[in-house]
Amino acid sequence: MGIKNGVVLVLSGPSGAGKSSLINKIKEDIGDYYFSISTTTRPMREGEIEGVHYHFVTEEEFKKDIEKDNFLEYAIVHGNYYGTSIKPVKQALSEGKLVLFDIDVQGNTAVNNRLGDITTSVFITPPTLSELEKRLNGRSTDAPEVIAARMSMAKREIQRISEYDYVVVNDDLDEAAEYLKLIAKTARLKKSNEEINRFVQQWEDI
Repeated sequence: MGIKNGVVLVLSGPSGAGKSSLINKIKEDIGDYYFSISTTTRPMREGEIEGVHYHFVTEEEFKKDIEKDNFLEYAIVHGNYYGTSIKPVKQALSEGKLVLFDIDVQGNTAVNNRLGDITTSVFITPPTLSELEKRLNGRSTDAPEVIAARMSMAKREIQRISEYDYVVVNDDLDEAAEYLKLIAKTARLKKSNEEINRFVQQWEDI
């Protein structure tokens, strides 16, 4: 169908669902992709690297970018701002790449509002709430009150699971990675409304 444009794959799910582990598992098998690095005002955690895990900024800097309409989407999560810059996403799409987002349910809605015709969405979750709590406690990175807030958020997020195209239950990491790999490859077949209209015009010899 002519020039190959990029597509979007949104991954959402509660903190502790294993989204990062799954991305690392499949990234060598899904072709040319761009992982959208979010900008955040939350403090950097031990082992995190600026520009690799997040772009870390002050709340003042983040609010200035909001005023300039520099975000595709943004949200406040657990008292911190998280957002996706528009410019690198547009560049990656113009290069025909699969653009991967790791964003929450609010972000998924925002991306679908802007890029819905080329977006495939996946909700990733542990098999049960109790398993999620076990994983969060096992990480030993969050205080008890933070874990409680994440659990509360997870209960709200699961209520919006029907908004997603696919659900991947991350019980066995290897099995979940195979499912996600198939979804990523299928997402690449999606055509934008512009591509479809162009094809119809060519088909009709207009």
